[in-house]
Amino acid sequence: GVMYGNPETTPGGRALKFYASVRIEVRRGEAIKNGTEIIGNRTKCKVVKNKVAPPFKECEFDIMYGKGISRDGEVLDLAVDLDIIKKSGSWFSYNGQKLGQGRDKIKEILHNDPELMKEVEEQILQKKDELLSSVKKDKKDARLEQAVNEASKTDDKDDVMIEADEDFEEFNPTE
Repeated sequence: GVMYGNPETTPGGRALKFYASVRIEVRRGEAIKNGTEIIGNRTKCKVVKNKVAPPFKECEFDIMYGKGISRDGEVLDLAVDLDIIKKSGSWFSYNGQKLGQGRDKIKEILHNDPELMKEVEEQILQKKDELLSSVKKDKKDARLEQAVNEASKTDDKDDVMIEADEDFEEFNPTE
């Protein structure tokens, strides 16, 4: 027959879906290998429900067995997204100097060179502040523009003056 929606179900009945404040769908991606040995997994998360923040966000990160979430992988991914580290094919370069080939190799280079890691992290934080301020500025400009448009839609007719009789009787509820 015809099916709609996600075929996966959450155990625990329907109540869990209603009472949960945050629901995250976690999927395992490709395996991270060191030769033939699997040392971690690429993990994909999708926020299905969120009562405390905007829902439907997605993220990907590396989970290294015995270590946790890979900081090196996160720094590398952010640096590539923000064009701090340039990627062409499987080659990575930083400040015009080639770092090497392959994501895992670059993660290892970042891990073994704390100076380089710190330098890249500082550049990410600088760009993050620029990105956040531009997003906030865009939202503020959009709200301001919307307010101006709403104000310009109102009629510019003169206010109607209402005159009241000066000899009106005052209402007194005790009488």
